[in-house]
Amino acid sequence: MKKTIQLIATALVMTSVVSCNQNMKETKAEDTQNESPTEIAIKSVLTAEEQASMTPDEIIGRLKKGNENFVNNNTTRRDHSAQRRLAAIGQYPKAIVLSCVDSRVPVEDIFDLGIGDIFVARVAGNIENKDIVGSMEFATAVAGSKVIVVLGHTSCGAVKHAIDNTDAAGLGMDNLQELLNEIRPVLDNHGDKEHTSKDTAFTNMIIDENVTKTVADIKAASATLNAMDEEGAIKIVGATYNMETGEVIFN
Repeated sequence: MKKTIQLIATALVMTSVVSCNQNMKETKAEDTQNESPTEIAIKSVLTAEEQASMTPDEIIGRLKKGNENFVNNNTTRRDHSAQRRLAAIGQYPKAIVLSCVDSRVPVEDIFDLGIGDIFVARVAGNIENKDIVGSMEFATAVAGSKVIVVLGHTSCGAVKHAIDNTDAAGLGMDNLQELLNEIRPVLDNHGDKEHTSKDTAFTNMIIDENVTKTVADIKAASATLNAMDEEGAIKIVGATYNMETGEVIFN
């Protein structure tokens, strides 16, 4: 009896998968029907097969191309209603991006991406912690993403406050102080000379170095991610977003 129930359950699951795949194929087939080239909007979402077929380098190339589209104000038209319905079936993102919380850094937009394309984790100063690293392990080892991007940005408030040695704890914000302390080691590498965030060149250098530090910290914090990176199964890379130009520069 138990074996019969298991067989029925398996059959139901397979039927559901086939049905979902068929629905996705039908939706894709309808993408261009009755639409002129200028009216076509992307309705499909990334599939498991498409995710599996891409290499880390190819994904990074697509992110760069998407950013080029964003910079040139030539972003892809998408049917978000159709994408939302398809994404509800399952998700197969190609990358996970760790970004600052800054509202001026719209991650999906700057890479010209839609629903289901990437995971996004956000924390002020784009630093790592256990929850973030655990999310990255899920995104890659479990969900199949092949690239981790640590994305810093110009005019980062967290980095500026770290440079200016803001006493957040003295203002009653102990948690913010702990976050700023995560950035301080980058500054310590530059000796005892006093700097301020008004020095734009120095600030931008610290922003880049903080990204590099976070990449190294992620590898040190997760044996799984480090091994996947060394094997070439994934790539962990850093990048910086220029808020004035819209350009993302990969390290």
